[in-house]
Amino acid sequence: MDKQALRERVWDDLEASGTARFPFPPHGRIPNFAGADAAADRLGDLDAWRAAETLKANPDAPQLPARRAALDAGKTVFMAVPRLRDERCFYRLDPAELADPDAAATVSGVDDHADQVGPDAVGHVDLVLVGSVAVTEDGARVGKGEGYSDLEFAVLSELGFVDDATTVVTTVHERQVVDDAVPVDDHDVPLDFVVTPERTTHTDTPYDRPTGVDWKALSEERIAEIPVLERLRVE
Repeated sequence: MDKQALRERVWDDLEASGTARFPFPPHGRIPNFAGADAAADRLGDLDAWRAAETLKANPDAPQLPARRAALDAGKTVFMAVPRLRDERCFYRLDPAELADPDAAATVSGVDDHADQVGPDAVGHVDLVLVGSVAVTEDGARVGKGEGYSDLEFAVLSELGFVDDATTVVTTVHERQVVDDAVPVDDHDVPLDFVVTPERTTHTDTPYDRPTGVDWKALSEERIAEIPVLERLRVE
């Protein structure tokens, strides 16, 4: 199925079923959903989550409970600056240094509470938490369509900070788990685990994860807008 058609179908279904939660509408975003707290609790039972010391997490509403749980557990969380627009393109949330971890974990509060750092300051990432619009049980993922989550992973991969030892997980509602044949591009990051309020699926994904930036998929205009890409291309 075409990815945009699948997004629209899932967004419509979440809205019509009453499953979507603030912010509204779910369309055009990583949709928040009823049971996001329960999915975060279930995520906390994963051995890979318990063992992780450093996470890269998306900033969206449905993963807020997981980000807060990570900080409560003493884990360091990195969130990308929107659109990777700055040279210091990540926020570092170290719970030992945060006066208000709950506020720091929010997209509205991270800029006021967290340190903004360059990509070299991230170091090895044990677990990547991503938001999703739709997923399959074999680890294919469809985001909201802008590609920044995959690009953040690619940048960290270029720097050697994510690798085969890095676990990739998402939390979603059961309605976001689809049976469709989802096209997977070379730059798409497959999922190791899909966690819903009801179950955890180890995908045993057949898809290869990208090992760096897929330069052929990026326009000159987009590269020019993202300082870290300009730097990596020169290096």
